[in-house]
Amino acid sequence: MKRKNSTMVRGVAGRVKAFLPFCLFTLLPLNIHAQQISAKNEVIDCGSVVYEQPVTAKFELQNMSSNPLVIKNVRTSCGCTTVEYPKGQIAPGESFVVNATYDSRQMGHFFKDIALYSDASQQPFYLQIRGVVVEEIIDFAGQYPFTIADLNVDRNNVEFDDVNRGDRPVQKINVRNASTKSVSPVVMHLPSYMEAQVSPTTLAPGRQGVISLILDSKKVRDYGLTQTSVFLGMFPGDKVHPDKEISVSTVLLPAFTEMTESQMAIAPQMQLSAEELNITFGGKKKKSETILIQNMGRSELEISSLQMFTEGMQVKLNKTRLMPNEEAKLKITVDAHQIKKARSKPRILMITNDPKRPKLIINVNVN
Repeated sequence: MKRKNSTMVRGVAGRVKAFLPFCLFTLLPLNIHAQQISAKNEVIDCGSVVYEQPVTAKFELQNMSSNPLVIKNVRTSCGCTTVEYPKGQIAPGESFVVNATYDSRQMGHFFKDIALYSDASQQPFYLQIRGVVVEEIIDFAGQYPFTIADLNVDRNNVEFDDVNRGDRPVQKINVRNASTKSVSPVVMHLPSYMEAQVSPTTLAPGRQGVISLILDSKKVRDYGLTQTSVFLGMFPGDKVHPDKEISVSTVLLPAFTEMTESQMAIAPQMQLSAEELNITFGGKKKKSETILIQNMGRSELEISSLQMFTEGMQVKLNKTRLMPNEEAKLKITVDAHQIKKARSKPRILMITNDPKRPKLIINVNVN
């Protein structure tokens, strides 16, 4: 009886071994040939939309697999959105369009999801149309002094000042399409602590829009000044070029909110002989000025950061730690040729442990 059982076990094991490779062989092609959908934009921002004037978002998609694709069903987050999509087979590699129309019958911001169900996956492929419904579209009335590729912009330099850890400030850039063709602006080379939103996603000729840069201060590494550059492209995948540069600076401040009254009473206190310099070169290539820094408090003053917003300046500080009533000298040298290239106003940033003035800006006026 034991021999019979052992023979049966070996027979079952043999059949299992023979069956497993067949299972793997038959399942493997399903993963290799899994159908896929890609979208040029999975989210389309329509910008400002007039009340009761329906708006349509055109989603450009592509069948990325080697098999035909069929969209079996489409669902939306509410009956206010209707969708047009291809009903037949979509060939491998073929591009197709899904049009989503929102009826704009409710004032305020809207975020409408569209789920595409296909034979490519058991999970739907999601798209979103968003924007804001208003009574009347009011265009930006300011000036556009700068040009980046096909766009006129009201600024090419963005500053996040006085940011505390945990803040999520937003800075906006107004843009206008100055070309004769539609463009889809995109912000390239964003640092890890910043994201961008463009509204509307596509700008028709002469149409205005807004680019929002959102700062996540929790991800900014150091206190003081952090500078970077982003680049404004005319379409996803556009090339980076110096002419498309937008400079971005962030000033992250240390927090002293938890200090007690007794701690504040003995805290350091910084005083400067001048907080603004007027530089006149008088034909000279370089000009230097000196500012005296004094600690008027009752404990040690520490200057932890000394940074410049622009090129064309050099600073030299003889002391970074000052005991009560002690002085330090800050020498500022300005280069006449280089300072002319500066995009932003020449300034010097100081970060200290003075709880009343953790940040101090020295403005430099050049004649």
